[in-house]
Amino acid sequence: MSDTKPLVRREDADGICTLTLDRPEALNALSLGVFQELEAHGTALAEQTGEVGCVVLRGAGRSFSAGNDIKSMQAGEKDPHLHYRTDVVDQLEKLPQPMIASVRGHCYTGALELALVCDLMVVSETARFRDTHANFGMVPMWGMTARLPNRIGVQRAKELMFTGRLLTAEEAVAWGLANQCAADEDLEDATREMAESIVAQSWHSLREEKALVDAASRMTYAEGLAWEREHSRGTTPDLAKRLASFGKKG
Repeated sequence: MSDTKPLVRREDADGICTLTLDRPEALNALSLGVFQELEAHGTALAEQTGEVGCVVLRGAGRSFSAGNDIKSMQAGEKDPHLHYRTDVVDQLEKLPQPMIASVRGHCYTGALELALVCDLMVVSETARFRDTHANFGMVPMWGMTARLPNRIGVQRAKELMFTGRLLTAEEAVAWGLANQCAADEDLEDATREMAESIVAQSWHSLREEKALVDAASRMTYAEGLAWEREHSRGTTPDLAKRLASFGKKG
């Protein structure tokens, strides 16, 4: 067994899987190794719908992630192919389980692209968002130009991308990038509370709803209605049990 410390730590409890970017000394910069471990976790989670009902993505230490690992780029680190990291980001977005990004501190550029694949986002008051592609003369390749406008609207996305301005946690909630802002010391509890409320629901319904919403978001209104009618898989396998317990909870 290798003694090498994982770059992405996985912890499971009560149906919730927490993936932690674990390079706090480098502000969880996104190296090739981080993406390779994210890919491995994503592959496993896609097959664990019976064991995991919700996935939380977070960063160790004071930052979610400062973004792409510039030092590894300067050192000439090479990906397996041009779109490898894009493929991993897309893989995570397609996970059947609902995903929550839990963000404190930096969430810059590539880290923002990674956080955008999560369905929901809880942030601490220290969270700061920024797109620095243009600062470095780079162009997005991991989905920023599609996912950011889809989340916050075209004009606001262009403002962030064209100016490189910093977005605060409070602005992130107001703009619709994040769902909830908590005090820094309460971030884990707030994230856990949201995750627990998710896994208390029917996991069958959660997976089907996520798939239907994601598909409809890429269609016209009429197409989305037709898609739901044609592809909804109906009731959850534990419908009878859930109906029997209706009204019994205080």
